[in-house]
Amino acid sequence: MGFEAWTIFALFWIVFVTTPGPNAVNCIQNGIHLGFGPAMIGVLAILTQATLFLILSAFGITALIAASPAGFFAAKMIGAAFLIYLGVRGWMQARTPVKISATPAKSIYFQALAIATINPKSVAGYLAAFSQFVQPDVPIWEQMTVIVPTALTLTALSYTGFCALGAGLGRAALDAVFNVWLRRILASCFVIYGLLLGFSNAPGRT
Repeated sequence: MGFEAWTIFALFWIVFVTTPGPNAVNCIQNGIHLGFGPAMIGVLAILTQATLFLILSAFGITALIAASPAGFFAAKMIGAAFLIYLGVRGWMQARTPVKISATPAKSIYFQALAIATINPKSVAGYLAAFSQFVQPDVPIWEQMTVIVPTALTLTALSYTGFCALGAGLGRAALDAVFNVWLRRILASCFVIYGLLLGFSNAPGRT
C-alpha cells in the first residue's frame, strides 16, 4: 500500500470510527457511570472486535456473512433486541443517582464486545475498506502489516476520546438535573440503533 493509498484509507477509517454509533454511545455511558479508567476496558473489547474483523475480512468471511440472508437476519434480530434492551434499561435507570461503580471488568468487556460485534456499521465498514483499499495484485498479508496498525491505532484514539468525553460529562453532571436527560438521550440512541438494525438490509443489498 503506497503512501497515497494509505492516506485515503486512514481518512476513511477516521470517519468510520469517529461517526457516532453504538460503540461511541457505550463508551460515553461507561465514562459517565464508571469513570475513565474502567471505561477503557470497553475500548479493549472494541479493539478485540476490530482485530477479529480485520482478520476475517482478510479471509473474505465478512463478505460471506453479508451474502447470507438467513444468517444476517438472525444476527441482526438478536443484535437489535440486545440494543433495544440496553436502551430501555438505560431509560428506566435514568433517574437513579449516578455513582462511580465497581462493575466487574469482565462485564464491561463482554458488553462492549457484544455491542461492537453486532454493530451493523462494522460489517459494512470492513467490507468497504477491503473492497476499496486492498490491492488485488499485492499479497494480502503484506498489506495487513499496514492496515492493521493504522486501523487499531485510530480506533483506540477515537474511542478513548469518547470515554474521556463521558468521564468529563459524568464529573460535570453527577448531581445535575440535566444528567437525567443526558442519560435518556443516550438510552434513546440504543433503541434507535436497535430499530435501525432490525430494519436494515445486508451490506450491499437494497
